Amino acid sequence: MRVPRIRRHRSAGTIRRGFYVIPSLFTVANMFCGFLAIVAATRGQFERASILILIAIFADVLDGRIARLTGTTSAFGQAYDSLADVVSFGAAPALLAFQWGLWEVPRVGMAIAFLFLVAGSIRLARFNTTTHESLDFVGLPIPAGAGAIAMLVLSSPSPVVHPAFVPVVVAFVLGLSLLMVSNLPYRSFKSLNLRRQWPAPTLFFVALVFSLVTLTPHVLSVLAAIYILSAPFAVLTGRVRRPREAPSESGPGGGPEEEADEAPGS
Repeated sequence: MRVPRIRRHRSAGTIRRGFYVIPSLFTVANMFCGFLAIVAATRGQFERASILILIAIFADVLDGRIARLTGTTSAFGQAYDSLADVVSFGAAPALLAFQWGLWEVPRVGMAIAFLFLVAGSIRLARFNTTTHESLDFVGLPIPAGAGAIAMLVLSSPSPVVHPAFVPVVVAFVLGLSLLMVSNLPYRSFKSLNLRRQWPAPTLFFVALVFSLVTLTPHVLSVLAAIYILSAPFAVLTGRVRRPREAPSESGPGGGPEEEADEAPGS
């Protein structure tokens, strides 16, 4: 008597796992841009390296957002995203800062660049090992620190040669490092719901921002500076708000991808 063969149907979970490759592709793109930025920085192509870091931030934003919208977050994706962030937002901007503005003081410059890399890795490790019930980030997100260095270099792509400007670069990079390992609260914009309908004038304001960026890229630098200084300003003025808890219906966070998702150009 022949035993009937049991046909196994693909479950919804099996089919769903096929979508996990989508956010991972953006993570790979993030790391690829970071690697190219390192290569460009070593060749003295500082403007190209800065642009590649900004593209990596954009790719990092997309992988976290897509993972949450499609429900394809995973422990592997979270760990892989952190590794990519260390390359693109830790090593790449640290090397760029050294090659562009810290090379005049080699020993001090290497120490400051290394501190930025270490601070960024600590920021990621702390984020990965803490709960994310608050709508605020603790410390400056690493994509924001990397983006700040990239936009500083874009403002003057030529290598720093004036001795008077070297201390400014040292203070800038060191300040970003301290902000990343600080306990200052930074807005994460997790409450921003992109699925709901927005008023029609919102599209006009988005177009206005793009128009201003087209006229002068320094608009992005101003926006980044406002975000970076927002937490220290709140502390100095005594306007630190109490951490707000995320709404329960928002579901679990997407891990490290969530950090880059909400960090402004992180």
